[in-house]
Amino acid sequence: MVRKQFFETLPDGRDVHCWRLESADGAGLTVMDLGATILSLEVPDRDGKLADVVLGYDSAATYLSDPHYHGAVIGRFANRIAGARFMLDGRTYVLNANQPPNALHGGRQGFDKRVWSGEACTTSEGDGALFTLDSADGDEGYPGNLRTTVRYVWTEDNRLVIDYAVETDAPTPFNPTQHSYWNLAGAGAPSVLDHVLEVHADHYLPVAPDLIPTGALADVASTPFDFREPKPVGRDIDAPDVQLALGEGYDHCFALNGAGVRKAAALFDPASGRRMTVHTDMPGLQLYSANFLGDKPMGKHGKNYAPRSAVALETQFFPDSPNQPHFPDTILRPGRSFASRTIYAFDCAEI
Repeated sequence: MVRKQFFETLPDGRDVHCWRLESADGAGLTVMDLGATILSLEVPDRDGKLADVVLGYDSAATYLSDPHYHGAVIGRFANRIAGARFMLDGRTYVLNANQPPNALHGGRQGFDKRVWSGEACTTSEGDGALFTLDSADGDEGYPGNLRTTVRYVWTEDNRLVIDYAVETDAPTPFNPTQHSYWNLAGAGAPSVLDHVLEVHADHYLPVAPDLIPTGALADVASTPFDFREPKPVGRDIDAPDVQLALGEGYDHCFALNGAGVRKAAALFDPASGRRMTVHTDMPGLQLYSANFLGDKPMGKHGKNYAPRSAVALETQFFPDSPNQPHFPDTILRPGRSFASRTIYAFDCAEI
């Protein structure tokens, strides 16, 4: 079932609408056309009690100044690009350095700040909402006219299926992700450090002090970044490790094992029994332990979001890929459309 409704008029006069995707048991999500942003996602615990497990805000306008990218689709390029520039086919392109000297999450007015065109849709897997955004040549410094569609589908067995499709008329980098912050105990719960995390990756990408990858792939074995066997998020987060110190916790991309749509990660809250399993065909997963969340702006229902009160599991290409040619290729070219799928599946498990 899909329901569309008016949400809010922004200060600049743009109208924002939202779509509710819901299964028969009441589980589901609400997503708005500003940033194609997930506003809430409710799933049951082991006793059948629903809770919203996505952090966010009560007002659409708050998302315009949100420094944390809550729930949004990120584009054109998720994560960081060193020096806010890259070379492509012999030409240097200069981007908006919104995290000086680097570019972060698409620039000052990335896809998260745009109102997408939205409509309800029906697929063989379930009902959904389809969002489309046109990004003009030169947008935030990126070349090419780009059309991006993102489709959210909610299934009766509580899976959120996200499909990206993109076309361009000129070569350009592209790296989408979904930037929701998850706390399976419920949005606003004080910590996610007791959640148990599993990541199917033998290697991660070490970073320099500006959080740009060094270019190396480091073995996770015998490091705090080894989540191949499930362990609490907080077990090693304060270990005396140079990489953890740089990010004040986890803010690193993992090079996922395998190819195609496969299991990438699983997050489990022992208290509620809620479990979220992530499947994707993307090569990387950014683990961010929300190290810099704070009490402003205030979250939904008047709740403050403390540092490490959620975790983001962002499926994506590797950061700074346009400047590191040995990383998986992120360059889209005319006549070669891009498609990608990520699935967040929810169920309950025992301790």
